[in-house]
Amino acid sequence: MPEYICSTCGTEYESSVQPPAACSICQDERQYVPQEGQRWTLMPDLQGRHRNRLTELEAGLVEVVTEPAFAIGQRALLVQTPHGNLLWDCLTMIDLETVTALNGLGGVDVMAISHPHFYGAVASWATALDCPRVLLPAADREHLMHRHPSIVHFDEVEMSPLEGLRLIRVGGHFLGSTVLHWPGGAGGRGVLLSGDSIAVVADRRHVTFLYSYPNRIPLAAADVRMIAQRCRPLAFDRLYSGFSDGLIASGAHAAVLRSAERYVGMLEGNWPRL
Repeated sequence: MPEYICSTCGTEYESSVQPPAACSICQDERQYVPQEGQRWTLMPDLQGRHRNRLTELEAGLVEVVTEPAFAIGQRALLVQTPHGNLLWDCLTMIDLETVTALNGLGGVDVMAISHPHFYGAVASWATALDCPRVLLPAADREHLMHRHPSIVHFDEVEMSPLEGLRLIRVGGHFLGSTVLHWPGGAGGRGVLLSGDSIAVVADRRHVTFLYSYPNRIPLAAADVRMIAQRCRPLAFDRLYSGFSDGLIASGAHAAVLRSAERYVGMLEGNWPRL
């Protein structure tokens, strides 16, 4: 039976004779159903129209993006360490060329995904890459649409997926939204991979925090304070968020804390307007 994929958010569902009646990810107020209605596709159709491009962003960090962009259009990031490789976030389209390229870089020992909008075709990726562990927060278990024996649901606020990496649950966008701290990145100055938990904005000097990005729903002040609190002890100079233009090359730690202060100040009406 086919495994139907939502064309709007890129989520792959478990095999069924007919496509689901609706995509529950898109029906959630953090996402949307397009005006033309629910649309579905299949992996072979994507493989015929798209390819994945791999680009080294810095030593030990490789970006994977689908071209032309599909669904939400996020990127995945391969973190290469002396103790194994971690694939951060997930795409939908997977093919033999992608598997060969990733295996040529040492394969994928563990996957971790920032939040359900980036789950993509996580089960198909885990199978294709023969990945033994996929770490997803238990708080978002209801949003997983395709189960896989490699998936491990965790409750901890912080855990180490591989030696030298820290996975921190910061909440906000989703209850289980996570970030990945890579202390060895940026030449030892530290890197934070944030998905949509923390999003880089256009001026590249700030970040933002939203409950819904397409529907422009803000987070509560308490949520933003929690994100800042859990990021404050982390040493990082560089931040990569969920899309290819999401980069603060230097000064990212200060940018996150400064942005959180501004965001909360605007919500509470005590931030000076220029």
